Parts: sequence; structure tokens; C-alpha cells
Amino acid sequence: MAKESILIVDDQQEILNSLERLLREDYRIFLASNGPAAIKILKKHKVAVILADQRMPKMTGVEFLAQSLSIQPHAVRILITAYADIQASIEAVNQGQIYYYVSKPWEPDELRLILQRAVERFRLVKENQRLMKQLVKVNKALEQENVILKRHIGKTYDFQNIIGHSRKMLNVFKLVSKVIDTPTTVLLLGETGTGKELLAQAIHANSSRKDRLFVAQNCGALLDSLLESELFGHVRGAFTGAVAAKKGIFELADRGTVFLDEIADTSPAMQLRLLRVIQEGEFKAVGGMKTMSVDVRVIAATNKDLESEVQSGRFREDLYYRLNVFPIVMPPLRERREDIPDLVHHFIQKYANRIQKPVAGMSKEAMAILVKAPWPGNIRELENEIERAVTLCDEQSTITPDILSPRFRMELATTGEDIVTGSFKQQVEALEVRMIKQALRETRGNILKAAERLRLSRAGLHKKLQRYRIDARQL
Repeated sequence: MAKESILIVDDQQEILNSLERLLREDYRIFLASNGPAAIKILKKHKVAVILADQRMPKMTGVEFLAQSLSIQPHAVRILITAYADIQASIEAVNQGQIYYYVSKPWEPDELRLILQRAVERFRLVKENQRLMKQLVKVNKALEQENVILKRHIGKTYDFQNIIGHSRKMLNVFKLVSKVIDTPTTVLLLGETGTGKELLAQAIHANSSRKDRLFVAQNCGALLDSLLESELFGHVRGAFTGAVAAKKGIFELADRGTVFLDEIADTSPAMQLRLLRVIQEGEFKAVGGMKTMSVDVRVIAATNKDLESEVQSGRFREDLYYRLNVFPIVMPPLRERREDIPDLVHHFIQKYANRIQKPVAGMSKEAMAILVKAPWPGNIRELENEIERAVTLCDEQSTITPDILSPRFRMELATTGEDIVTGSFKQQVEALEVRMIKQALRETRGNILKAAERLRLSRAGLHKKLQRYRIDARQL
């Protein structure tokens, strides 16, 4: 253990020399012959103990020790005093926060013991300070984690919340089942509003990492400097306003999952930093020198074509290949229309429960409008529409077409299509007929090309033409 420093203040040089010889083997010694000289030493050097004589020219020992409080408040103060000055010294103890006083003449062994205890007291105070700082740091980290956890309170991320029985969604579930409990990086592709973040949450919640944090960050929502701090944290003083150190998302989510949404919107410099943390599990906080290691499962998402972004030079090729280990495409709502009725019923129940309004359901006419709508905003747009409809409709009533947003009725009117009522099966069959006829019109009755456009086999399309009695030659 390194030697602690002791400052000895006395106007008699022989006493200074005597004390230095007595203590220099155990401590680093600073000497001063008066109070002002000792003050200068305290401003330059940290000391554990101050040992000062009471009777000194220019400044008494008590006056000096009182002034030293503002310079080094945690140093332990000992006053050397003559027997005749003891009563006066005792009265001045509080003024200088004196730990102990030694009367002249002193015994060397007794003085060594007093100084040993004083140093132990100083070290105990230092250790308490260190523990308090660590406690504050831990509390701040817990506050950050609590903020993240509070966002998840009351939410369940089960696959039961991902509605869909269409062929495309079944393919998604099949892919997820292969990768869910592995450390493999997953790339979720698809248009905005298709449910990429919900799928990422479900993957985390059903993996072996479910007891650790899931932290999501929209990479396109922040400037590069702010995003860097959010992802990797920063040390105190790293930039203007960094008054305290802050943990980043990757450190908070150690042994958990980080969801990086809109990954294609990051800058080349940020892409390089992300490549290192994804590939090596290492990063440095902003302004920090220490390399930190984490075990984080990364799930990234984008609504852009990353291959095109790579070819145009806007996205790093090496990061693309690192992210594209296991791609999953979330289909747009217009390609899974058979899931719309189930989604509608789910959202009606969700928002009816939220505002405690009993709703009878949705009329066949209104459902037919929603099934045929283009849905450029996908599931997010559908959910917003149902929330609006539940808010507008009366208690115990059915949601009818007049409650839906005007744009849905207008869009349906411009297509020239009639609203189909009936069972869910009848509505789906009507949708299939319309899609087949549209494909045949666009291909001028070419069955092979129409099948390719509909992603059906030629034989499969022939069966549907026979089932629905559609003559391709007429189209």
C-alpha cells in the first residue's frame, strides 16, 4: 500500500526535524514553519493528516486548521499544544474540527499510535466516499433501467399478440422458430407499420434472454452525436452538458437484446462503430478510453432495400453482411388481407377495454371496406383507424361504414368495386376473384404471367379459374 502523506507545521525547526526522523519510514512527510506556508502546501498536495503546533507566529494552530477545512476538508487534524494551553485548545476543537490534540512533551510511541489511528480514520472516510460514489452511480444506472422497464410494464410480448394465419405470416413464424433461441443476429425487413418491433419483442420474450433487458432505439430519430451517446454511453465531461457519466443502451442490455430500428438511416461513421460492437461485442463510451465487452443479441430493422443502399454507397457492405445473417420479411397488410378481420377484432377488444366501452363489433359492410382498403400504413394505420372508430361509436353499438374515416369510403368508390357482405369465407373468395381478374387484365389473359404475378403455380391458378368460373379469354 502506498504511503500516506502527513503535513507537519511548527515554528521550531528542531521539532520539525525530530518529527520527520520519527515518521519518515512510514509516511511521506511535508514540513512547514508557519500557517501561510502550510496553506500553500495544502493547495498543491493531498495529505491524510495535518499535525500542527498551537503556538505559532502569524497564525495560531487552531486558526490554520480552521482555514485548512476549505482546502482539504477530509484530512484528519491533530493539534500539538503545551500543557498550559490545553483548556483553550479544547474550547477551539470545534472551530478547527480537530480530531485529537497532543500535549508537549509527547511520547514517540504514543504519537505513532495516534497517527496510525488518524490515517486509518482518513482511509475509512475515503473508502466511504468511494462507496457513496459507487452507490450513486449504481442508483443512476438503476434509474436508467427502471425507465426502460416502466415502458414495458403492463405489456406482454407473446406471439399470441402477433395476429395472423395467412400463408406469409405462417412462413414468418416458421423462420422465427428456427432462430428464436440462438444468439444469431436477425434482420427484420418490411414496410413501415408492419409490426417489426413487436416481432423483435416477441423474439426476446421467448428466448433464453427474456430475464434481461430488451432495449429499442430508432436510429433515424437522433443526430449522430446523440445516437452515439444513447448507444454507447458517455463519460463525465465528454461534451458540453455531460455533467455525469451515462450508461449506453449496449451496456444496459448486456446479456439481453438490442433492437436497432431504421438501421439504414445511420451514417457511415456510426455504421463502423455498430459493426465493431456487433462483430466483436466491444465498444468505448463517448470520451472514454476503456474498452467494454458485452454479450448482446442484436435485432435490426429497416423499411429500405439494404442491397440498393449498399450498391449506392450509402450503407457499408461489411455491416450489411453482418446484419443479414438471418433476414425475415414482414409482409405488408395488402398481401395478407385474410388476416384483417382477426386484426380488427383484436384492436376493437383492445381499445374497448382501454376506455371501458362495450362495443358490439363491426358490421359486415364496414369489414368489407377495411378488407379491400389499400393500407399504405399497414397494421399501424389499421390500429389507428380502429381506435378512432371505437372512440366514435356508441356503447353496445356496431361499427358501421359511416363511422369509418371518409377516405376509406372514397377509395372504395374510386375502384368501382361493390362492398361484399357475408361470412369471412365469402369475403375472402370475393377478394380472390377480384385479384385474379385484375392480374388477368394486366397480363391480357396470359394465365402463366398472371400466375407468376399472383405467386401461384399455373396449375393452382387453373383450379381457381375453374372454381370461380372465370374465363381468361374474356379478360
